[in-house]
Amino acid sequence: MINPRTPVIVGVGQFLNRIDCLDDALEPLEMMLRAVRLAERDTGSGGFLDQVQSVRVVRGLWRYGNPARIVADRIGASAAQTVGTLFGGNQNQAVVNRTAAEILAGELDLALITGAENGYSAGKARKAGIRLEATEAPGEYDAVISDPQQPEHHECELAKGIRTAIQVYPIYENAIRHARDETLTDHIQRVSNLWARFNAVAVDNPHAWVRQSMTAAEIRTPSAANRRISFPYTKFMNANMMVDMSAALILCSVAQARRLGISPDKWVYPLAGARGYDHFSASVRDDFHTSPAIRFTGRRLFDLAGVAASDLDFVDLYSCFPSAVQVAAQELGLAEERPLTVTGGLTFGGGPLNNYVMHSIARMVERLRERPQAKGLITANGGNLYKCVMGLYSGEPPAADFQQADAQAEIDALPARRCLAEYAGDATIESYTLMYAGDEAKVGHLACLTPAGNRTWVNTEDPDLMAAMASEEFCGRKVRVERGGSLKDVA
Repeated sequence: MINPRTPVIVGVGQFLNRIDCLDDALEPLEMMLRAVRLAERDTGSGGFLDQVQSVRVVRGLWRYGNPARIVADRIGASAAQTVGTLFGGNQNQAVVNRTAAEILAGELDLALITGAENGYSAGKARKAGIRLEATEAPGEYDAVISDPQQPEHHECELAKGIRTAIQVYPIYENAIRHARDETLTDHIQRVSNLWARFNAVAVDNPHAWVRQSMTAAEIRTPSAANRRISFPYTKFMNANMMVDMSAALILCSVAQARRLGISPDKWVYPLAGARGYDHFSASVRDDFHTSPAIRFTGRRLFDLAGVAASDLDFVDLYSCFPSAVQVAAQELGLAEERPLTVTGGLTFGGGPLNNYVMHSIARMVERLRERPQAKGLITANGGNLYKCVMGLYSGEPPAADFQQADAQAEIDALPARRCLAEYAGDATIESYTLMYAGDEAKVGHLACLTPAGNRTWVNTEDPDLMAAMASEEFCGRKVRVERGGSLKDVA
């Protein structure tokens, strides 16, 4: 007999606000509330939101203090606990894992999780010089789901102007190409084919932001609508943050689901969760084409649930950039040719920053209701392939109670590279990228390894060198780094 404390997801809601003019814009708080009502309707029941004991909101770019309190008041659950998170794409799965554990432990019976971003309308408003109205939501949460914070970028990266994901993930991408011994042409064809398969999933996903079909050639070929961002990525290989999207999840115990009259065919079970964080910066990791955090976290998760990669029917790998998907697939033992998303990913499904994974969980619930015997994997990532949190789900009751694992000790035991702020001497180019403004490369970022195995960052603005870097393989080349960070004698 199933444990009555077993946690289940009983309702999911996704709301997309596609607007033609700013008069139709909705603030994130209002979008959250709409997703909440959709999740309530999805349960097939209703009139129970005033019984919610905890409202949990994933942090967004908005400036609310405690939006969970407004949500709680609006649904008639004014006595509910309010919970927030820190920034990070890992937070959705982390909140679900925490909530499932608290339900199992008897600390909660009914919880609501929601989040939203209005990147599309906010972008339109900035261009128009318009300030969008927003509800005042002052105050502090009763609790914040957090963990020890590290900077996203090493001081040596910051010194070279490397501050964003669009600079780091293409460096991973080029390292993947070199590790696979692919030509530039073969590599970009393979990666664009991977992304075309993601696009095909989005076309069939009613909740995807971009549903028009695109070929691999259209995805990889620069055009007026698909500008170069960073070598080798075009716009259509980047996460799409220009979306107005919200989502909500309703979780409760099996006993509570029965009390509320929610049919078991709506129930989807979190089977297990796991987490592990890589060394905090790309600068100190062993290489750019693997992730010990994903590897060890995946192993711990599969061991807990008694499953193998081959047992997974549905998968949603965190997909901010193609390199993140390739690394995760390799570490988890998943073939790239199999479906690796249920949404279409952050490019096509839509990338509302930290809240993407709530959409992938909601879509996973829908797919598992269609095939209750199936198993689904969700991976979540915060930072630059840094914070890894995973969850396994099924439409069938679990053989054992929900469990969580932490792979941090195994990851922390791994050595870290030393990164040098200043270096002069011989080195080998490990990986690189070019950052574009229009069709012109403006700066090249190169990660180089010294003969002693230390890493150092070098920038170049040499137009001839950057042109060559976009057409020839530079990973593995010998160089001379001069004092001040310039390159000489590129082999």
